[in-house]
Amino acid sequence: MRSKKETMNIRNRKVLQRVTMVCLMGSLLFLVTACGKEKQSDMNLVVPKEENGRFVNLFSPMEKTDPDAENVARSAADKTIHMAEEKLDLTVNYITYTAEDYQDKTYDDVTLSRARNNMDDIYLLNPDTIRLLGDEEKLMDLSGLECVKNLRDVVKTANTIDGKLVGIPQEVVAYGLFINKDMFDQYHLELPEKPEEFLECCRVLKENGIETPVGANRWWLETFVLAQAYADLYNGGNTEAEIAALNSGESKYSDYMRAGFEFLQEMIDCGYIDAKKAYRSEAIEGEGADFLAQKTPIVMAYWGAANTDTAYGNPDFNMQVIGFPSSRGQMPVLPMTGFGIGAEAEHKEDAIRVLDVILSDKALQTYTETNKVISPSKNVQVDCIPALKPLNDKIEENVYVLGANAGMKVEQWRNTCLIVRELLNGATVDECMKEFDKLQEESLAE
Repeated sequence: MRSKKETMNIRNRKVLQRVTMVCLMGSLLFLVTACGKEKQSDMNLVVPKEENGRFVNLFSPMEKTDPDAENVARSAADKTIHMAEEKLDLTVNYITYTAEDYQDKTYDDVTLSRARNNMDDIYLLNPDTIRLLGDEEKLMDLSGLECVKNLRDVVKTANTIDGKLVGIPQEVVAYGLFINKDMFDQYHLELPEKPEEFLECCRVLKENGIETPVGANRWWLETFVLAQAYADLYNGGNTEAEIAALNSGESKYSDYMRAGFEFLQEMIDCGYIDAKKAYRSEAIEGEGADFLAQKTPIVMAYWGAANTDTAYGNPDFNMQVIGFPSSRGQMPVLPMTGFGIGAEAEHKEDAIRVLDVILSDKALQTYTETNKVISPSKNVQVDCIPALKPLNDKIEENVYVLGANAGMKVEQWRNTCLIVRELLNGATVDECMKEFDKLQEESLAE
């Protein structure tokens, strides 16, 4: 018997076939890592009916909000897919999945299983699955696609494994802090640059009756850690040498990570975040209502959430999106996502043609103009909304931290998320650092 949700989704199949692909690429909406328990949730899987003629199967997340809700991101993805279908005279079939709650298998769990068993042609991938499947040689090298010559260097850096470009996104995902500027003005607070300034803002807010100044969920607190850990590595002019030292074991990941974990522990101890709630909360669904109701003045999210009415695109207050606090000031965090094609995909040649259309400058211009996001093409510029200007200014200055870098032997985005969750569940900072040391030792033994 089908679940109520699956039945509803099949009734709305025309909507679901055009479900937003930014669900993953914008953070990766709701589904950033594979941290879930082992409960099987195949009833959350929505598979289209058989189509006549040529087709390509695309596995992507299903939106968790109302499928009929107005969504600019969904429309942006639709337009580019429609361009590919018309030009190539084929159909792109969506197979979709989204975990119902923290006990379900995550999107990443299901993606890994499907990709390892060659069940689809194109996959929309989070950074950790890009790394895992790339290492396992389950993804084809996309370096020969026509669109690659126009890609920003940051995209190729983040998604190249052993010389193979295994993932290309429709947008460069940027994470930042979403700030209720009206509340900050009410308490005469400046937008924080450094970690100590951020903690002082939280102190003032809490002393003025804001019970939980920072709304958090089980996925995205690692952004604070990554910003503080790698601000100097990516912006100090010595990036390649520092990564080489980490990969060789000369430097320790735990030494980079410690300050960020100590920062999170202080936020927990001071009550600036609710660790128990964060541990179980889904992204945006856990903290979004309080942020929009002006009960919580600070949340963390991805760029696209500022444009999307189903997230934070229509607040009743002045919202500003800034980088995370670091030793070098406000720091955007960029965890690279991407489309990948199975190395043994059944419809590989048509899948390649589809990607070359939807990742062309023409399609990316349409996508970027519709969704107002950062394009992976160096030829396509974003006209961002005012709320995003502080974050965009930093990125245009090439000030950012990569949340995922395939050149690092220890995968960053998923592993940091998992270890942050241990902290939320009561582990000490020292215990968390031992986990990083263990991961590094395992990578050196390979």
